[in-house]
Amino acid sequence: MNHLFAIILSVVVSASIDSTAIWVGDQTQLHLQATKEVNDTLLFPQYGTELTDGIEIVRTSPIDTILQKDGRLALRQSLTLTSFADSLFFIEPIAFVANGDTLRTNPLSLNVIQPFETDSTDQAITDIKPIYKVPVWWWGILRWILLGLGIIGLCAGGYFLYRYIVSHKKEQQETVNPELLRPADEVALEKLDKIKAEKIWQQGQLKEYHTQLTDVLREYIARRYEIGSQEMTSEEIISAVSPLFTEHKDLLSGLQSVLRLADLVKFAKWHATAEENETGLSFSYRFVRETTPAKEPAPNESLQDTTEQTITENTIPDENSTNKR
Repeated sequence: MNHLFAIILSVVVSASIDSTAIWVGDQTQLHLQATKEVNDTLLFPQYGTELTDGIEIVRTSPIDTILQKDGRLALRQSLTLTSFADSLFFIEPIAFVANGDTLRTNPLSLNVIQPFETDSTDQAITDIKPIYKVPVWWWGILRWILLGLGIIGLCAGGYFLYRYIVSHKKEQQETVNPELLRPADEVALEKLDKIKAEKIWQQGQLKEYHTQLTDVLREYIARRYEIGSQEMTSEEIISAVSPLFTEHKDLLSGLQSVLRLADLVKFAKWHATAEENETGLSFSYRFVRETTPAKEPAPNESLQDTTEQTITENTIPDENSTNKR
């Protein structure tokens, strides 16, 4: 008796149910709970697919163990129950095995209710219902039509945008800078003539003067030697053109002097003398003229010169024949 009393004090079991009344086919949860000391042994009841006749077990959860503040262990397990019979079920006390003895929970009840009445008499048979006509879902049809029109519109817009981009790029490619159609030396000499005529350095605009002068040289070098000199520094330009002037060191040295003087004026606020300004312009003329490739005569011009020479030779009288006459 003392041993059983000690078990009752150390192990406590109980059972509860979420809902004591459910519809046929619905589910409810049966909770099995127990508290024990750490050293106590406790076995939960083992069930198959039925709790009792008429009540089915759909799912059995694992046993959760929680350590309480007082050092005892709380164990919990849930059973999901359902029933398809319209009846009031009595759930007998559930047995646990604690330290070799059996402990039982409180009894429970579950009322399973049929939500509608059934007529099992012969007169319950009725005629077959007529065929149900599903109404036309106009909004659904309209939505698909609008979706199709939207896709067509997007495709058309993308096509015309592509055509516009292609045509715009083609126009840009066809629109060539007129200066690029003319020889590089003609364009450069024309710009140098303009700089010479404007005389902006005489008006104190030294920075603008040397900027325009070096821009002409950079553009000319870029077109003449196909070097990206317009994006290069002065030292990079000298390094790039040095292999081209191995036999013309004076042109390379003069170009280096003009570019460095321009850098000093533009970035170091160097006050160039009148002689230095004139020398820069005169050297630019010389650089363009001496690096311009010789122009080959056109085939028509060569033929015309040969024809004129032949006609001239045929029309000049022979002095000997004249004297003989």
